Amino acid sequence: MSGFHLAGIVPVAGQSLDFQMPWHDCLMPISQNYLAVERAVVECAYAGCETIWLVCHDDMQPLIRHRLGDYIQDPVWVNRHFSLEQRGYQKPVPIHYVPIHPRDRNKRDCLSWSVIHGGWMSQKVCGNLSSYLKPDMYYVAFPYGVYHVSKVRDHRKDISSLKPFFLSHDGKTVRDGEYLGFSLSPETMKILSSEVAKKSTGLYEDEERTRKLPINERYSYRHFKLEQVFDTLSLDDANVHELERYWRIDSWEGYKNFMAIEKSHIRRPSDALMSYKEWHGIGVDEIE
Repeated sequence: MSGFHLAGIVPVAGQSLDFQMPWHDCLMPISQNYLAVERAVVECAYAGCETIWLVCHDDMQPLIRHRLGDYIQDPVWVNRHFSLEQRGYQKPVPIHYVPIHPRDRNKRDCLSWSVIHGGWMSQKVCGNLSSYLKPDMYYVAFPYGVYHVSKVRDHRKDISSLKPFFLSHDGKTVRDGEYLGFSLSPETMKILSSEVAKKSTGLYEDEERTRKLPINERYSYRHFKLEQVFDTLSLDDANVHELERYWRIDSWEGYKNFMAIEKSHIRRPSDALMSYKEWHGIGVDEIE
């Protein structure tokens, strides 16, 4: 759709899983030289996103950026083999790294909040440049769900529309806690953000703020699962695509099952599509 801004969101910041590795959970390999977070970014590119917003904490950002760089190529444009000048037909998709606000850390920084925060930041940054640049829709890709991203390529037209889109497996979607891609509108994002205060506990037990909650009951939103946040999304009048193969890698057991059965079918994309690249700044004369 001409002039349609589809913003991709890759949520990374959230509560730790049970891998207990020295690196972040999203950096777990799913194939040779291919990481879980890279697969999520590639999925956004296959979905037709014009920008990608990766939400992560400041302390993990340098290593993730070292793997991904500043942009990825649109796979539809980079694979035009019959073009005379292929470089002239490439369409880079910028990757923006968004940190969680310090006031939200250890309070509501679950994976679902990373989705909401990424959408809010993309609206703020793009809106400050021009109201015409604000995202019209968001597409969310999770690092902890593995499936063939090429399946998303067939539905680019449906994803880049004002109609919600959901990936499904065995009749389950993100509404059921599955790490499956989906799209949503800025209006829906605002509704999810407004529900935070209603669903979550805070520091105090009463409205007068005289009695504090026990430590393990404070700020319950940080422990919310996907289904506790996205269960209010409606599938009515939405495009739903069923996947044949899908694997959860949000636990060590799930990761082992995936690596034992499915890893041979997942391959890292070519360097032409994804390799470390930086935006080169505008040259200036150094004055001594």
